[in-house]
Amino acid sequence: MNLSREKLAKMIDHTQIRPNAERKQIIKLCDEAKKYGFCSVAIPPMYVPLAVECLNGSSVKVGSITGFPFGYNRTEVKIVETALAVSEGAEEIDMVMNVSAMKSKDYALVRRDIEGVVRAARGAIVKVIIEACFLTDEEKIEACKIIADAGANFVKTSTGFAEGGARVEDVRLLRQHTPKTMGVKASGGIRDFKTTLAMIEAGATRIGTSTGPSIIEGCTT
Repeated sequence: MNLSREKLAKMIDHTQIRPNAERKQIIKLCDEAKKYGFCSVAIPPMYVPLAVECLNGSSVKVGSITGFPFGYNRTEVKIVETALAVSEGAEEIDMVMNVSAMKSKDYALVRRDIEGVVRAARGAIVKVIIEACFLTDEEKIEACKIIADAGANFVKTSTGFAEGGARVEDVRLLRQHTPKTMGVKASGGIRDFKTTLAMIEAGATRIGTSTGPSIIEGCTT
């Protein structure tokens, strides 16, 4: 695959969502995102205003999270969290699907949950994390259908906080069962260029990682 550094950078969400993330680390993340030309930063909700300030005048989008890390928050809570982030300048929202409801086959609740966040996002990009390590292939396929029907923009493999991260086979499966108009985001344990390239070749259109700079440095084209 002929992939330039510039094109690769535009596929990366530079991420810092550790529970012990400090203000100075968010500032560093934003500075790196501007330097390398990443698509976005993904940060905790409390740091959205800081990131907006740091990235003012750049092409890097501010992304935040909702329902992290388990996804079984009440829909009303996810809606408020999303609305607040967007009102403060977030342009992308990574939400965790209600995995518990999915495993219980309460598909109506899963859909309402996603639809609520999509409405609250008011046009901001919504990426739905299915936490693939907890799902069977059949459940992953059903999740893709629900996410597409609910109007989200991306399906995403993982939070990075569960027992498994992104797998090539999951990315390939998600790509096969989502409309071409939807994106597929691979996230969780992606730390080098070789792994990143494998995810893209499998169909990922966005990569979530905390090691964006080293990935770019590993790209020789």
